[in-house]
Amino acid sequence: MTEKQVLAVGKAAQDFTLSDQSGQAFHLSEFRGKKVLLSFHPLAWTSICATQMQDLEKNADVFDRSGTAAVGVSIDSVPCKKAWADSLGIKKTRLLADFWPHGAVAKSLGVFRDENGFSERCNIILDEKGKVLFVKIYPIKQLPDIKEILDVIK
Repeated sequence: MTEKQVLAVGKAAQDFTLSDQSGQAFHLSEFRGKKVLLSFHPLAWTSICATQMQDLEKNADVFDRSGTAAVGVSIDSVPCKKAWADSLGIKKTRLLADFWPHGAVAKSLGVFRDENGFSERCNIILDEKGKVLFVKIYPIKQLPDIKEILDVIK
C-alpha cells in the first residue's frame, strides 16, 4: 500500500460540489473570500462524530463572526445526513455528503481511508483564496479540539 498524500499547507484545494443534508449544493468556489473549515468525520450515527458536529453547531456564531464557513463532511448519503442532523438538532451547520463518487472529495484531499471505506477524522481549514491554512488528522477515536480550530480562524 502506498502512503497517501494529504494536501499540504499552502496548496490550493481542488474545487468541488457536494450536497448538504437539505439537498442544497455546496460549491467550494462560492466561498472564496471566506475561510472554510472542512471537518471530516468517518461516519454519521457514531458518538464521537456526533459530538464533533455538535461542536461546530455550538460555535456557528463564532465561525460566522470570523468569516469562516464551517461544514461537516463524511461519505454518508444526503438522506442519512438529513436524519442525523435532525436527530442532533443541527440547524445552522451544513453536513456535506461525500457519497458519490464514493469519498471523491476526501480522496482529492488525501484523507480517505481505503482500508475502511471512509475518511480520516480530520480538520482542514482553507484560507480566503482556497489554499490550505491548517490540516490535522486525529486518531479515529479522538474528538478534535474545537478550541484549536477557533484559535486558527481568529
